[in-house]
Amino acid sequence: MKVAFPVAGEPEPETAESARQLFAGPVEFLKGVVAMDGLPPADRPEVCFAGRSNVGKSSLINALTGRKGIARASNTPGRTQEINYFTLGERSYLVDLPGYGFAKAPVAVVAKWQGLLKSYLSGRPTLRRAFCLIDSRHGVKPVDHEIMTLLDRSAVPFQVVLTKADKLGPNAIKPVLAQVGEELQKHPAAFPQLVLTSSEKADGIATLRAIIAGLD
Repeated sequence: MKVAFPVAGEPEPETAESARQLFAGPVEFLKGVVAMDGLPPADRPEVCFAGRSNVGKSSLINALTGRKGIARASNTPGRTQEINYFTLGERSYLVDLPGYGFAKAPVAVVAKWQGLLKSYLSGRPTLRRAFCLIDSRHGVKPVDHEIMTLLDRSAVPFQVVLTKADKLGPNAIKPVLAQVGEELQKHPAAFPQLVLTSSEKADGIATLRAIIAGLD
């Protein structure tokens, strides 16, 4: 039996406003972590963002927080080489994971990132959900299955967020949504709902904020 993966709708106005206020409050870069012993105390819920190194992850985090430069966006894939922690007030952590695939880095460095990623995902008890970012123009690629399989094995629920949706028209996005839904049938940890976003146009940002705000 196939699992349906509908696109999340807009939140109710009251829910959207509550989430907006949360993200309009203090959001600060806490630290960059290069080893497990550098992680901050697991004293609050956290969500993480994973995606290919050119998927627009930094731009999405900047759009969510309403701060242009809090996450470093770069034209050079693979710039994020550590786990970056941001505080969402005193309520939770937002975690920016190293980009995977196409990273212009030595093999040994990439191997180190992958090891750190595996250790983090399998050993962080306060991790509520991972958001796996997929470029709307390309859909799920083989390299995306690697991180999704790792999330499956780590028993971390993940939700797919499609980025750069403004680059496609309403008709062009339909086959992409179908392809993503089909590929996610292979992953038991996939949350049965997609989020369609555009950092440039702010599409889906209120929806994603509301989802994050609702995770305790």
